[in-house]
Amino acid sequence: MNPWSGLRRLPREVWVLSAATLVNRAGTMVLPFLTLYVTGALGQSAARAGLVMALYGATALAVAPAAGRLCDRFGSLRLMKLSLAATGLLMLAFPLARSWPMLLVATVALGLASESFRPAMMATVSHLVGGELMRPAFALVRLAVNLGMSIGPAVGGFLAEASFRWIFWLDGATSLAAWAVLGLALSGSERREAGEPGSASAPAARATSAAHRDPRMILFLAALVPVGVVFFQHVSAMPLYLVRDLGLSPSTYGLLFTINTAMIVVLEVPFTGTTAAWPHQRLMGLGCVLFGTGFGALALARGAWTVAATVVVWTFGEMLLFPAMNAYVSDIAPAERRGEYMGLFMMAFGASFMLGPWAGTLVMDRLGPKVLWAGTLALGLVSGAMMWALPGRPPGIEPRRHALD
Repeated sequence: MNPWSGLRRLPREVWVLSAATLVNRAGTMVLPFLTLYVTGALGQSAARAGLVMALYGATALAVAPAAGRLCDRFGSLRLMKLSLAATGLLMLAFPLARSWPMLLVATVALGLASESFRPAMMATVSHLVGGELMRPAFALVRLAVNLGMSIGPAVGGFLAEASFRWIFWLDGATSLAAWAVLGLALSGSERREAGEPGSASAPAARATSAAHRDPRMILFLAALVPVGVVFFQHVSAMPLYLVRDLGLSPSTYGLLFTINTAMIVVLEVPFTGTTAAWPHQRLMGLGCVLFGTGFGALALARGAWTVAATVVVWTFGEMLLFPAMNAYVSDIAPAERRGEYMGLFMMAFGASFMLGPWAGTLVMDRLGPKVLWAGTLALGLVSGAMMWALPGRPPGIEPRRHALD
């Protein structure tokens, strides 16, 4: 069977959502260059620039569960549109925040608006598809994300050389364009979703248990954090190790991102199709093991080609793990609480982002890179064993799906 065939069966709304995500991600320029903007254009210290990034990360961590609950209460598609519109307007206005206090206020506002999009997007996909189409749907959205991310930061680098204002204006314009895509293409199809006041499922939302009381969700989050710490070494300890310890150039590190992105764009959708019959737990467990093996093998890497081989290994882990995690959370979540489950999922991922870079660089500086990479192997294996042992949805119980039309 053609591994791309699953995409043809996806509903129109998933394609529209993916198109809007592509437009939005193609304008992702502000965050990759925010530190340079704060230090260069605003003349603040590197420490203050780091504080701005930490404040954005903390805001993203806090907003994820709240956004998930808002999805269940008011509708995930509605929240997604609101997030895109608010983000676009805030991006256009951000360069007006010139003082230190105003910069902090603008950063928090941007984090609240922008980071509400992900739980809403994931909840919307979960409402639209189910069963064997779940992983292809999430793979298609990830394809859109990675295609967009291959464009945005590259264009942003050229624009930043002319004026930092351009990256805010273009980033804001693409957010508004993505909002327009959703608004125009799905006009008339938005309907009351699960948990929205007045909907038939609102009483059920009160009857089912909260996400943080679901033992399957708690075990999943516990399994996610160790491999999340491993994953985020690619933006922290890994570049430092490559440049400082292996003597590779920063441009070589940048090319490794190209390998990762190109593999995902070309292979993830067919790869997801060929493993469609595999249980979520098996895919997640194997993905974690590949993550640990790929990063752990950096202890043996000596040059650009051997480092590239490690990237190939953990990229295969990424292609297995991420769509399967999204599908697993959607599968175990009650339909009326899917936003809440996705919000908690994103919060745990955010916690990994806050913990991973700090812990990885600390271990490398205090104990050395070999200890760090051996530790990533161990963490990957631990997460893999925990993911493999996760319980699934009880037999005979099929989650309800909610179309948007």
